[in-house]
Amino acid sequence: MKILFRADSSSKIGLGHVMRCLELAKKFDNSEIFFASKELKGNINQQIPYPLHVIKSNKAEEIIKLILSLHVNMLVIDNYDICYETEKIIKEKTGVKILVIDDLYRRHFCDILLNPNIYADKKKYKDLVPPFCELWCDCWQEFLRKEFKIQKSIKRKKIYDVLLIMGGSDSKNLNTKIVKILPQSLHVGVLTTTANANLDELKKFLSKRKNCTLHVNSNEVAKLLSMSKFVITTPSVTLHEVLFMGISFIAYESAKNQKYMSCFLEQNGYNVARSLKELKSLIDEKL
Repeated sequence: MKILFRADSSSKIGLGHVMRCLELAKKFDNSEIFFASKELKGNINQQIPYPLHVIKSNKAEEIIKLILSLHVNMLVIDNYDICYETEKIIKEKTGVKILVIDDLYRRHFCDILLNPNIYADKKKYKDLVPPFCELWCDCWQEFLRKEFKIQKSIKRKKIYDVLLIMGGSDSKNLNTKIVKILPQSLHVGVLTTTANANLDELKKFLSKRKNCTLHVNSNEVAKLLSMSKFVITTPSVTLHEVLFMGISFIAYESAKNQKYMSCFLEQNGYNVARSLKELKSLIDEKL
């Protein structure tokens, strides 16, 4: 089988779409994998270990042309800018099987709908997808990398009082803002990537904070989590990893597409902040 993944990454939209597509790609054994991505600022296209085709738009015509040239059997879409109408045109013009990754309960024309989140609810897709569509909504742990399952069983010394993970891009420069309201008596680990447009500013700021350790492009996220007493992170993909590892946390909602996870967390008794003021209050209470 030949499979084309359509996903982007950048300093603005983050790295999550590409990262979860890379994890899904591993599930398709004996398949030929391709990626189609835009050249957006702060992307991680060079880290994609499959043939990459750079595209300029999300227009059906451009995607259809690529599908036909590669002779793919399946198209995987993880992109908020591709809508029902575009998916329908692609399906009708190519006959390709379409798998859509969705976490916002949007309308889709696809053969398979995958919501890889702990809050995924099949019932909410009743009138949003065609009758023939398969719903994959009970599989969030399938997207956990092996390193988390390994590290969970290892007892490590807790080096960090707090591990701060505001996403690989942190477009709102939340790492700096949150470190400022954390007590300097705490040993803080800060995890980010080179896709962070505010990285230089963050490095300069943290160089003056002896209680903070910066990790950039770490390949040991699970290990760092296992070495931490507490986590402050966004209610996104990383939060699934934190929940699996069983570490106490505060979730800081920083984007509209995180609202469903935030609601799920609150309904299950977890701590969620939606402003720095709320976060500061929770920090004073929990730490």
